[in-house]
Amino acid sequence: MKILLIEDDAMIGRAVRQGLVLAGFAVDWVTDGREAELSLAHGVYDLAILDLGLPKVDGMALLATLRGSGSSMPVLIASARDTVRDRIAGLEAGADDYVLKPFDLDELVARVRALLRRHAGSGSPVLKMGALVLDPVHKSVMQGDTPVDLSAKEFAVLEALMQRPGAVLSRAKLEESVYGWHQEVGSNTIEVHLHNLRRKLGSGVIKNVRGVGYRVTED
Repeated sequence: MKILLIEDDAMIGRAVRQGLVLAGFAVDWVTDGREAELSLAHGVYDLAILDLGLPKVDGMALLATLRGSGSSMPVLIASARDTVRDRIAGLEAGADDYVLKPFDLDELVARVRALLRRHAGSGSPVLKMGALVLDPVHKSVMQGDTPVDLSAKEFAVLEALMQRPGAVLSRAKLEESVYGWHQEVGSNTIEVHLHNLRRKLGSGVIKNVRGVGYRVTED
């Protein structure tokens, strides 16, 4: 899952990005509203974390533009604006949640996961497909009664596929879901992760739809 972090405070931005990456998310970080507009125009994010006091374009104006374009992408406001009026204004403008600075990083990650589950129409953090069970909170995968040991990137690729059961995801889409801007991606990196997943899970779990992409099945 890929997150756009929109935060102009360097210390907060670095800490939040690091915490989200450790939690298994791919994160792009921008520091002003104009950069955020350009990033959001690509439409590749599953969620945005939005500061309100941004240079160049204010966070509330950015949110209004996003919702005016018809985007339903979850938005979590993380702001030091702490009055009830501010929180109401943010939520009524289209934010899905509002957390006050300073916040606990573990709580922020939990709120992000809850918003993503809600947006996907699931109340449970656990993803299931046939005998395969993926727990994004505890970073565990079970196939029947057998635990499966995956690397962090293998886990992220499998999670991206299981978040969209039945959907065919291209290699480019998987790269967008798993890697941020600051990470270099080799030309066959995703294929290597998929090869390792098939070796560990069985060749029938992830199907290659030739010329289109990959999907996870119940086989």
